[in-house]
Order: sequence, then structure tokens, then C-alpha cells
Amino acid sequence: MPVIAFRQALKDAMDEEMARDQNVILMGEEVAQYNGAYKVSQGLLDKYGPQRVIDTPITEEGFTGVGIGAALVGLRPIVEWMTLNFSAQAFDQVLNNAAKMLHMSGGQLRVPIVFRGPNGPAEYLSSQHSQSFQAFYSHIPGIKVVAPSTPYDAKGMLKAAIRDDNPVVFLEAELMYAWKGEVPDEEYLVPLGKADVKRAGEEVTLISFSKPMQMTLEAADVLEKEGYSAEVLDLRSLRPLDEQAVYESVRKTNRCVVIDNDWPMASFASYLGWLISKNCFDSLDAPVELVTMEDVPMPYNHNLELAVQPSVEKIVSAAKRVMYV
Repeated sequence: MPVIAFRQALKDAMDEEMARDQNVILMGEEVAQYNGAYKVSQGLLDKYGPQRVIDTPITEEGFTGVGIGAALVGLRPIVEWMTLNFSAQAFDQVLNNAAKMLHMSGGQLRVPIVFRGPNGPAEYLSSQHSQSFQAFYSHIPGIKVVAPSTPYDAKGMLKAAIRDDNPVVFLEAELMYAWKGEVPDEEYLVPLGKADVKRAGEEVTLISFSKPMQMTLEAADVLEKEGYSAEVLDLRSLRPLDEQAVYESVRKTNRCVVIDNDWPMASFASYLGWLISKNCFDSLDAPVELVTMEDVPMPYNHNLELAVQPSVEKIVSAAKRVMYV
């Protein structure tokens, strides 16, 4: 099976869907002539032309609204936000137009659109460009939110998102674009709303998604070397959430740690921790632990930047706390 980078998997997904359906278009800052800020759209302008691969001004609220309008009249836009931090400018469009149109039209108007781009901290970006938006978007009924952690899942889920008749927020991460993994040549889809057990285990469940999945797997390796068996569950999809997979794993291991690269208060991790505590109360041998960002703005200093984020060491320590070792 070919091994390709995360960015290539995303590009291949868009390429295949644009070839399959002429209504699929790509728009955003630098997606065309510059081949994407992170080179995810490399070569698509040459292949599909400026009517389907569209450079936009630096006006997130404006081009997000144009994309929503295009979806309402039959196109299937992919809107690339150069970073999810910039999506704050477009939040009203997503919240009040994309997410609510089906409901407010009594089911008559659908918005088949994908909003995608890098989410969360990278390196040396300081406070205003290192924020995680999974809690913001997962909070909104009417949209789907997905966050794959491997090139295989990224390609299959992006293709599924483009074909979905609902608005989908597709969370990537700047530092993931160079990650490599096996991706088959033949066409496939990964359904939205299905978690994946990345590693089976017996004594503690580690749950995460997107970029923190790599350190979660590394933490499971450390635990294994010390004689402890950790199961690693990759949510992949935050809304809809595969609650059944979560509960099955927690009822199997009786202990759980949730890893989320976001602030702790009102985070996705805190919501998931409440769900597990509520629905698996009789199975839990310890309170659910969270490993999140520290509750501070992101520092610029690199040592401090790393210190405030989840880490392998923090995950291992949390796992040992719930195992009482």
C-alpha cells in the first residue's frame, strides 16, 4: 500500500471528488495560484481552472458566506480557512446560516459544504494563532465536526464529508500535514460518526482525536513497557459522536483518560468526561481524567509553549492515576 503525507491524502480526496462531481469547487485564501498555504491544493488550479479553484480576498466572513450561498444553489463548495483561528471572523455565517438553514427552511434548503483548515497550536505562533476550535463548532446543532489523525482517515473522511448533504467542519492541524501513512490506491470512504480503536488494551482507555493521537499512542507504548495495557480510541468524528464505541471501551477497561488539545473549561474533553461519568458510572473504577491545555493563552516562548500543552508524560501520569499506580 502506498505511503503518502497527510496533505497529499487531503489533496487526493479533493481531486477525486472534483473529478467525480463538477459541482465540487474549492475556494479560500491562496488555494489557487499559490497551491494552498500548506500546499494541500497543489496542482488543482492547473487541472480544474479558476472557475472551480478560486482565490479569495482575506475576508473570511465574506467568502464563507459566498460558499454557503453557492451550496444553497446546488454546488458543493470546499471552503479552506487558512487557519481555524481566522474562522472566528466567519463564525456568524457558520452559526446562523450554514448550521440553521435546514431547520429554518423546514427541511427545504440544504447546505452541502465543507469548511476545512488547520486547527490548534503549531509552533511559535503565540496567543492569537494557536487556538483550538473543536468545542466551538461541536457545540452547534446542524453541523458535523470531524478530526482525523491519519492520512488514511483524512482521505476517506474528507471524501465522505464532501458527499454529505450537511455542513461539515473538517479539522486538520498544521504540524500534521507532513505526517505519513498508508493509503490505498483504490477508492474508499470512511463514514462520519464512527470511532476507531487504534490499539486494543485491557486496563485503561485513552481517548483522543486529531494531532494528540500520536502522543496518545506513544503514551500507550510507554505504559506497555511498564507492564500496563492501554486501549487507544480515536474518535475521528466529534459530531456525530460514536458514543457506543466510547462506552464499550470504558466498560471493558473500567478506567478512562480523555486527551484534548484545548483549554479545559467547557471543552470537548469535559463534555465527553461527563458523558462517560453519566453513562458508565457503575463500570468506572476511578474518576475520568482529562489531559488538556493549561488554562492560559498560548505563550510564544517555545519551552513554555510545550509546557502548557498535553504531552506523553502528562498522559502517562493521568493513566497511572486512574489505575492507582
